[in-house]
Amino acid sequence: MKRLNKFISSLSLYFLMFFLGFPMIILLIWCFINRWPWPHIFPESFSLKGFNYIFNVSSFEIIASSIILSIVVTLVTIIISIPASKALALYEFKGKRFFKLLALSPLVIPPAAISMGIHIAFMKIGLANTFCGVVLIHIIFCIPYGITIFANIFEIIGESMEIQARVLGASPIQVFLNITLPLISPGIVSAGSIIFIVSFSQYFITFLIGGGKIITLSMVMFPYIQSGDRNLASLYSIIFIAINLILIKTMEKSVKSYYNTKNHFYI
Repeated sequence: MKRLNKFISSLSLYFLMFFLGFPMIILLIWCFINRWPWPHIFPESFSLKGFNYIFNVSSFEIIASSIILSIVVTLVTIIISIPASKALALYEFKGKRFFKLLALSPLVIPPAAISMGIHIAFMKIGLANTFCGVVLIHIIFCIPYGITIFANIFEIIGESMEIQARVLGASPIQVFLNITLPLISPGIVSAGSIIFIVSFSQYFITFLIGGGKIITLSMVMFPYIQSGDRNLASLYSIIFIAINLILIKTMEKSVKSYYNTKNHFYI
């Protein structure tokens, strides 16, 4: 029975690895292919035109601006989500359910409806076609993820340790830096990773609010996917995946190194 369970577990693992790895292999192959029509088993011709197109100054500027935009959105969203989620998770006040629904509304209401209304408001106050306008619209759609993750964490850890620290004379800043922040660090990694990916992958709202002046990697990648240019679409997809993986691993290692260098006896 144990051997059967082990065999099923191994088979499931290999199937999952194949399910996730095979599309990546196809993407990597298409990075070097010019034509591969059906029903040919092997490609007809190879080309490096995609690399010549991507590895230029304008492409690097687009990638850099996309990363900077998503990092700004991630940091601001986390800063907003931590106190908001703590209030929703630990405190009782009038209208708590309403604010919970309000925080999650961007996930329920169609993005096009929200974006069109916000776009009209941004045009009136001068935020349309600006970097700040794009950051704000991204934050609106990223807030639900941050609040949901941090609220679950605060419901688990509670505030008993913070209360003990305040009783012993710690200031609010000391409590946050020495108690709250270490406890929610895993949540910061999870929330930050999801928020970055959500912001990094936004196409429609970036195009609508940015007005074509704020160019991101998603705005460049999706037209190639829709037009059928698999060579450039594959290259942009590989870059898109690599940037997200690098960021997630960097955040994960930073948190691990933080815990390894500090003696957090209360965790």
